[in-house]
Amino acid sequence: MEWIRQKLDKFKEPFAKGKKLEKFAPAYNALDTFMFTPNHTTQKGAHVRDAVDLKRVMITVVLALVPVLLFSMWNTGYQYLSQVQSEVGVWEAFLDGALKILPMIIVSYAVGLGIEFAFAIFRGHEVNEGYLVTGLLIPMIMPVGLPLWMLAISVVFAVLIGKEAFGGTGMNILNPALTARAFAFFAYPTYMSGNSVWVMNAAEVDGVSGETILGTLAAGQNVEYSTMDMFMGFIPGSVSETSTALILLGALFLIFTKVGSWRIMVSAVIGAAVMGLIFNALPSMGVAGNELTNFPWYEHLIVGGLAFGIVYMATDPVSAAQTYKGKWIYGFLIGFFSVMIRVFNPAYPEGVMLAILLMNVFAPTIDHYVIQGNIKRRLKRKKAGINQQVETVV
Repeated sequence: MEWIRQKLDKFKEPFAKGKKLEKFAPAYNALDTFMFTPNHTTQKGAHVRDAVDLKRVMITVVLALVPVLLFSMWNTGYQYLSQVQSEVGVWEAFLDGALKILPMIIVSYAVGLGIEFAFAIFRGHEVNEGYLVTGLLIPMIMPVGLPLWMLAISVVFAVLIGKEAFGGTGMNILNPALTARAFAFFAYPTYMSGNSVWVMNAAEVDGVSGETILGTLAAGQNVEYSTMDMFMGFIPGSVSETSTALILLGALFLIFTKVGSWRIMVSAVIGAAVMGLIFNALPSMGVAGNELTNFPWYEHLIVGGLAFGIVYMATDPVSAAQTYKGKWIYGFLIGFFSVMIRVFNPAYPEGVMLAILLMNVFAPTIDHYVIQGNIKRRLKRKKAGINQQVETVV
């Protein structure tokens, strides 16, 4: 490592202050701080000395995503090969899926980081590490059949409109990854829904179908997958949103490292379960239901992108609620609205995307009223204490 450090220090010289490449120093610093801890220290003012910085938080989330990503590479290949041949090898499925997913990840990082570097150089500030997670999340929540150029345009929209327009990392009010998916959903609807976008090459090969469970239910048809298949993720869907088992593993890792909010995760699951139970109770109240309303509430929790959205995007510390009570309210409403949207409007079976974006907008309002409520309670206690003291003196 010392050898690398010496080489980087020598490479840094043209980027130093007053040198000819000074303007491009943010690009060099991004590489340097990605590999090593920044060597600058505070000179004045109060500060906290902590080994946990933005880079380490982002890397922790990436590590939590790795098991889900590896499984998705296998499942992507398996969903296609199992329909065109009788036997499918594990490595054969994994390699086929990896060859489809890796280009999506490369395009996402190349386009997104290119814009991040350009803005950093133009504005004269350091490159933030926030895109380490966003760049991986965007391809993971897209259909595998999405053309790469559409993915690139979605990334441009997410970074420019969803992030840089608000001031960059830490200033955005919407989750950038979901902003990219929302843009693709409304700009290229035929590539974001249907029965030919969730399994690779489904549109080019006759007899290959890739309808998701929610899409099947919305069409009024019965689901042939077992609950265990849904939980483990052996089903079609967005690139990495199918395996609830591995998403749960990632959730435990994020909670253990205190990177993800367990309050948001738990309350969102409760909200989704409550909404699911309400729909399941409709037949007992004499209200005719359909396949979506009759779908068991616990299976609502393990299909679609609900689990993935709750764990990896609803907990985004920038766009989520910040107060403890606000997190409970914020998470509950995300789960509640997710199931409500997917049932009431089959055109948007993946309701978690719209639910999280909606609550991103209202998160500051939730925090505001939580804080105001706390202030009023404290003032009330203070007033009651003063009155009690006066009565004691008298």
